[in-house]
Amino acid sequence: MVGQSRAGYAWAVAAGFNAACAAIAAKFFASQFIKYGLVVLFNVIMWACHVNSLKALSSLQATVTNFATNFLTSGLAGFFFFEEALPYKWYAGASFIVLGVLVLSKSSVEEKTRTD
Repeated sequence: MVGQSRAGYAWAVAAGFNAACAAIAAKFFASQFIKYGLVVLFNVIMWACHVNSLKALSSLQATVTNFATNFLTSGLAGFFFFEEALPYKWYAGASFIVLGVLVLSKSSVEEKTRTD
């Protein structure tokens, strides 16, 4: 079950990363055709990854991990690609989010049983 849990977190992180990529594509590209095409593509991939993460994790663990990855990736992309300032409060909030994800990942959530 540990391998299944790891795979679930990998899927959740991939979902959060793709959600952030959709937001980055919406800001990064000037062409409306490319912008909307990439946003749709990244969102479809994000949902597929999120569904796979739900097969191995609780909905709480999958959703929070997805959100945390999206938040961190979007913030760092804003800093590196768009030269947006990240105040100390952002870093404090990001630290609490990561801490919360770690606590939830180690919590005694009932293991999912596979039905397929």
